Amino acid sequence: MSDYDLVIRGGTVFDGLGAAPVAADVAVRGDRIVAVGQVAGKGREEIDARGLMVTPGWVDIHTHYDGQVTWDSRLTPSSTLGATTVVTGNCGVGFAPVRKGDEDTLIRLMEGVEDIPGAALHEGLSWTWESFAEFMDAVDALPHDIDVAVQVPHGALRVYVMGERGANRDPATPDETRRMRALTAEAIRAGALGFSTTRTMVHRTADGDLTPTIGAARAEMEAIAEGLADAGSGVLQWVSDFADMDEEFALIRDLTRIAGQPLTFSLVQADVVPDRWRELMDRMDASVEEGYPIKAQVAGRPVGLMLGLQGSAHPFISRPSYAEIADLPLAQKVARMRDPAFRERLIAEAPAKGHPFINSLAGAHHKMYAIEGGAVDYEPDPSTSLGARARALGVDPDELVYDALIADEGRAFLFFPMHNYVEGSLDNVHAMLTNPNCLSGLSDGGAHVGAICDVSLPTFMLTHWCRDRTRGPKLDLSRTIRAQTLDTARAVGLDDRGVVAPGYLADLNVIDFEGLKLGVPYMVYDLPTGARRLMQDAEGYVATVKSGQIIYRDGQPAGPLPGRLIRGRQAAPLLQAAE
Repeated sequence: MSDYDLVIRGGTVFDGLGAAPVAADVAVRGDRIVAVGQVAGKGREEIDARGLMVTPGWVDIHTHYDGQVTWDSRLTPSSTLGATTVVTGNCGVGFAPVRKGDEDTLIRLMEGVEDIPGAALHEGLSWTWESFAEFMDAVDALPHDIDVAVQVPHGALRVYVMGERGANRDPATPDETRRMRALTAEAIRAGALGFSTTRTMVHRTADGDLTPTIGAARAEMEAIAEGLADAGSGVLQWVSDFADMDEEFALIRDLTRIAGQPLTFSLVQADVVPDRWRELMDRMDASVEEGYPIKAQVAGRPVGLMLGLQGSAHPFISRPSYAEIADLPLAQKVARMRDPAFRERLIAEAPAKGHPFINSLAGAHHKMYAIEGGAVDYEPDPSTSLGARARALGVDPDELVYDALIADEGRAFLFFPMHNYVEGSLDNVHAMLTNPNCLSGLSDGGAHVGAICDVSLPTFMLTHWCRDRTRGPKLDLSRTIRAQTLDTARAVGLDDRGVVAPGYLADLNVIDFEGLKLGVPYMVYDLPTGARRLMQDAEGYVATVKSGQIIYRDGQPAGPLPGRLIRGRQAAPLLQAAE
């Protein structure tokens, strides 16, 4: 008879607390870790982890699986890349609460803000709910490979309370703000982890309209914060341009005070305001010193577009000649693009007006990088950009871009570092990552499926920052693991996970650190209606364990689906390791 359900033998254990790793066994009974050290007893199942590292499972607090969690039991690619917990409902977009007739409004909002195909959402969403509690029940009814926590999205809440006026960004009346307060409290009490909003001009619906929450008045935001206070729980997640820095930062400070709950905001370096991140970080640090529970979510690499013929964006989309072939199957499209006459005509054309985003990146050849050698260089040397190569060769850079796009039968992508790469290195990101008030986040798992594949950020943090970086200082491996396990878990009140110690959830990764390697993103067509999404694989995840059950071996499903819907904050185990 076995003493334990699972024993991981002889691994190098990183406990998630940031301590130096130790050689140890990890014993699991049920869904909990029960022993770490020399384990004499036998496990019903055992993993030989000699020469491998054992870590907590990644806790990813910024994803957009709001639709996928209702139709798919496997939250890939997060779960195949080591995540054992994801938080969804970010950026103020989601699908509950919802009134009959408003479904398309919420789909168009999600499609525009997060680049998730509307056809897939129409096909995949069952809409068997109205209230947020009913939405959570629908999520809970479907088994999942990993745990999911959900947040109340401001956009859906506003449309539910105000109808078309809410979608059109009309001011809320006092009665409507009171209703938002009550519904927020109701959702938090039912188990929503928090509330999210967006106030950035970048986020728009699929029709190009501003999101419902842009410019929401202080009275409305304070009422929602009071809803969190009424429930006595929750977190606030915030996206903003911070164009009026004084007013906006004063608002988030006040909301944390009113709610009595923590707030996180997205922090990136944008090309158009390259130094704003520094001021935001300074204001955050000063606020924390004064007792405000505010943290920034940061990405550990450039927020990068994958430009390709299969995706949502590439430099030639707005060229008139490309419109002739835009809807052709990929093979026929590539065949046409290989025609010398077509190539010459398209390259010579000026972009059509009415495509401000595409046209803004179309001429930015200094930020376009070919993906070579079977891996993406996420900190590329600017001298290797297609713009720099074209100058060296004395050719039109569009010629190099064109040829790169039709490589691999049109399946190739170019890497375009959109944010966090103004100076052509990750030195500024290093400053963000080493700030104790910043959190590893912004993977956007489940979102931007035709243009961005940053869901692999936790893996990249280990490979690039802790092992491979050559263009600047590296990061400590133990501290980096803590940053995406214990730190992220605690930031959203999930105190029962993120640590390899007795009493904690048995959410674990067994990793071949030396063999850990990210593959190149590629397109799959497995969403409802056969819609596309970018996927990325990794070598080196020997096993991923969720709640004591092995869910993936070498990146392949192992069978069990022990994931559940997390309802509200989770208390730390009574038996804890010393910190």
